[in-house]
Amino acid sequence: MTGVLNREVKYLSGVGEARARLLEREVGVRTIGDLLSRYPYRYIDRSRVFAISDIDETLESTYVQIRCRVVGKSIIGEGAKSRFTVEVCDPTGVAELTWFRGVKWIEKRVELQREYMVFGRPQMFKGRVSIVHPEIEPIEVALSRKVESSFQGIYSTTESLSQAISVKMMHTLVYNAWQLVASDSSAFEEPLSEDMRRRHGLITLREAIYNIHFPQSAERLKQAQYRLKFDELLGVQLTIQARRTSRHQRGGGFRFLRVGEAFNTFYREKLPFALTGAQQRVIKEIRADMISGRQMNRLLQGDVGSGKTMVAFMSMLLASDNGYQACIMAPTEILARQHYANMARMAEGIGVTVAILTGSSKAKERRVALEGIASGKVDILIGTHALIEDRVKFSNLGYVVIDEQHRFGVEQRAKLWTKNLEPPHILVMTATPIPRTLAMTLYGDLEVSVIDELPPGRKPIRTYHYYDSSRLRMIGFLREQIALGRQVYVVYPLIKESEKMDYKDLYDGFESMSRDFPLPKYRIAVCHGKMKPEDKDAAMEQFKRGQADILIATSVIEVGVDVPNATVMVIESSERFGLSQLHQLRGRVGRGGEQSYCILMTGDKLSKEGRARLEAMCSTNDGFKLSELDLRLRGAGDIHGTQQSGEAFELSIANLATDSQIMEVTREEALAILDKDVNLERVENQLLRRLRDRYRRMDYIDFSDIS
Repeated sequence: MTGVLNREVKYLSGVGEARARLLEREVGVRTIGDLLSRYPYRYIDRSRVFAISDIDETLESTYVQIRCRVVGKSIIGEGAKSRFTVEVCDPTGVAELTWFRGVKWIEKRVELQREYMVFGRPQMFKGRVSIVHPEIEPIEVALSRKVESSFQGIYSTTESLSQAISVKMMHTLVYNAWQLVASDSSAFEEPLSEDMRRRHGLITLREAIYNIHFPQSAERLKQAQYRLKFDELLGVQLTIQARRTSRHQRGGGFRFLRVGEAFNTFYREKLPFALTGAQQRVIKEIRADMISGRQMNRLLQGDVGSGKTMVAFMSMLLASDNGYQACIMAPTEILARQHYANMARMAEGIGVTVAILTGSSKAKERRVALEGIASGKVDILIGTHALIEDRVKFSNLGYVVIDEQHRFGVEQRAKLWTKNLEPPHILVMTATPIPRTLAMTLYGDLEVSVIDELPPGRKPIRTYHYYDSSRLRMIGFLREQIALGRQVYVVYPLIKESEKMDYKDLYDGFESMSRDFPLPKYRIAVCHGKMKPEDKDAAMEQFKRGQADILIATSVIEVGVDVPNATVMVIESSERFGLSQLHQLRGRVGRGGEQSYCILMTGDKLSKEGRARLEAMCSTNDGFKLSELDLRLRGAGDIHGTQQSGEAFELSIANLATDSQIMEVTREEALAILDKDVNLERVENQLLRRLRDRYRRMDYIDFSDIS
């Protein structure tokens, strides 16, 4: 976009200095081009007029338009607490309009017995239609006003912005912006070739921008949306596939050609259980990467308890057999310690030395780790963020494993890549199932492996949804399980009660549980993120050793707790959590041979979306099915570049849950383009290069905010 599109929005009719500052602060709009690049998220057919009797609960919070006559008005209250109410009617019924702001100004402009066109979002109050802060204009003005399109776009806004710029005014500002560029044929530079547009049936960029804001028909709106989604996803794919192509062209990966004594001894003599078919397949995929001569960059997905850690350990043995060191970085001290305990035990007697390094490592433990990796005596180093400290010097690092990779920022991960002169092989693991469409986009530069079966003998977890009214039934069930010698998790979304949210909190839960499960018969431990690390570890250790029957916690236990004797997971205020996190928490049980259970507790009032999430949890244990539903319900979230910097990129119009077909098409186009011009240096690709550069900071999706 060039020329007038770079003009500051403050010079646009209807904006001015104050509104320009507000637009930039609230939604990042600084120029005319920025304004036209913000697309409506829905549309209202302004040619449709509703009868008041047609409005019911199904239309609540959606925009409607009614033609009505004013039959009563009054100001209630005084000063800042006053409100202006207007009673209106049409031949089918009566409705109430209410204003809490600008009371005196609007009261002077509303006349009794005059007919108006009213536009707003209705609510049902005691069986009556009520609209707060509607737009209202005399019927003769509404009928005489020329409109660019009968479809009025609704733009995302914020509370502060909506108070200064109404729905109608925002639409007017976009119209004024379009008028400035309408006659400028060079305003929109076309990044796609005529051949590409013809092959995919795409309208021009100019036509798409016009029809996304002012659809001339439902079909033209559909064409505009498809074109703009195509551009957006093509830019994303050009970024990702260029990264992948560049990595493949560089080559230079270590070649782990030898399957030696450490791997063979462990596999033949010490493997505690037979590998599943999926684990065997993934190890073969990793092995193929390691002998290819290219740096491995692989994502390993697998549900909680699917055996990802075993795959990681066995592949680290391959590094050791070829004379290279390996490390695994975990997001929490608890998980790092758990990995260390398991791997140190498995490495006994096979000639492999394992060490650990965390932020709370004691002096001797830290010295052993640092000296051992520098001298080459330590083969496998396990740790937390402490691994990326400058004083951590490897002798010959050849393989890096990142566990629960979404919990680390891009810069944190990248520091491990530089711990050797040549880039090490990389395996990133996640127990958060990622839908195929999302993985295609966000991990398109990684090879993807999936462990899609659980170890034999695992019984599916039975999941139930209880309302608060069934709490006594839940308490009775927990007592039965504890009487059988089992242990119980109880998870809360908050540590202390929130005044703004009516959710169960941990402190309140601890008091209630202490009454329902009194000492000395029952033992309760508490763990949450605000505790000192040593206190948190002590509580977790107490539970792991069977010295506590119930662990009351926040979602801090989502990652890294392995207690096979725990058979019940109770999640309080479960409507507060996203599907992915509910599934992660559920995965803390079912790790032994006994039947395990997950109980989802909620209040009696649930939103439609909340009920859908809980029904899905009760119907399946398949994390990938749940992730697809979560994507549809919640959207893709933010795609982060440098996570710690706070910068984030959001797709403007494409939907990763529904646009998989466009994604596949743009992926093929990107690969074909990059095959001929990987850096987009040719003259004909300069505009494509600009399109790609909008997404250069895009990296991986962040699931850590799901709560």
